[in-house]
Parts: sequence; structure tokens; C-alpha cells
Amino acid sequence: MLKLGEKGAILQRDKQTYAIAPHIPCGVVTPALLRTIADVAEKYEAQAIKLTGATRMAIVGIKEEDVDAAWNDLQLDKGAAVGLCVRSVRACPGTTFCRLGKQDALGMGMTLDKKYHSMQLPGKFKMAVSGCHLACAESWVRDIGLIGQKDGWQLVIGGNVGAEPRIAQELVKGLDDKQVLEAIEKTIQCYSDNAKKGERLGKMIDRVGLTPFQKALD
Repeated sequence: MLKLGEKGAILQRDKQTYAIAPHIPCGVVTPALLRTIADVAEKYEAQAIKLTGATRMAIVGIKEEDVDAAWNDLQLDKGAAVGLCVRSVRACPGTTFCRLGKQDALGMGMTLDKKYHSMQLPGKFKMAVSGCHLACAESWVRDIGLIGQKDGWQLVIGGNVGAEPRIAQELVKGLDDKQVLEAIEKTIQCYSDNAKKGERLGKMIDRVGLTPFQKALD
């Protein structure tokens, strides 16, 4: 039996089959990708294809002996679904498609995903990018959240969902694309240098406050 997350497979409730979730940056798919996923699901008699909260497509109900072959047919990177690392970045359509968008959430999300997806950190780490104050990507409940405003990006940190949900706190606002990428890099470095193993960013803020992050930006 595969260990949790081994070969990108997660054991299901029946204790016999697995789910695999290819990495789909910011949830943007093509018709060809959809056909590939459907073909693999049919070939290996999957029980379902599930759209996940991280905008991946999980193929559920794969037999253990078929996991390697399914990944080989997909020819896609594995989504970082478990472990102490940066998970898939969520992003709304932003100015690419949405009439309400104030900033390019989709472009920023792709940039962050390319740079940080699967990066090892002290704790589980999630990011979301929303193109306007409606925060459709749920930026307020992510370790790092971006919210597009008319004058630039608002950066909020320390949010999470779960048994003890936490709303993020504003760290800085009014940043252009270059400035916000630099601010995120410094924020992640501060977290990486100072967090305890398994400690989410919000828990670290509860322990030490926002001051270390504010100093990191200065």
C-alpha cells in the first residue's frame, strides 16, 4: 500500500483505491487537457473526476497497480496536495476576463504558481489572488492573499480555513506587480526563517505578531 502522497496518490475511504490530482496552474484548462483526463479516467475505470477546492481535477478511484501507468498517460506534473509545502495557487479571472477586475489576478497567480508551487516550508502554505475587493479566490483565508485595488495590490497574510478558521491581516497595500512580488518573497523568507515545524503562518503571527513581517518589508 502506498504511503500518503507517495507517487502523487492519496488513499481513499475504501482503503483500496487512490486519487491522483495533476497540477493545473490556477485552474486554467484546455479542451485537449480535458480530453486527456477523461481518457485516463475511462481507461483505468476511475470512480469519479472531482473538481477540487484548489482548482485541480482529481481522478478518484484508481487501483494501486494502475497509479504509475495513469501518471505516465497523463504526462502532467503532480499537484502538491499533501505535505509541508506551497499548494496550488488559486486565482480569479481578474482583468483577463472579468469586468469587475482591477488587477491581473490570473497573470499574477500564474507567476506565483510557477515560482512557489511545491516549495518546502515549515508548514502547509496556501496562496490566493483576487482581482478586486470581492475576493472571489478567497484571499482572506489564505496564508498569503492578494486583493486587486484600483491603485495596486493589497497584501494580506495569515489566513486559513479548517477547524479553527482565521481571517488574514493586511500587511501592506498600494503595490505594483514588482513590489508585491518582492513583498511576498520577503514574507515567505521571514516565515521560513522563524516558523516552527508544522506552524501555519497565522499561528506564527499569533505567537510573534506582525512586526517581524513588517520589518522584513522595511
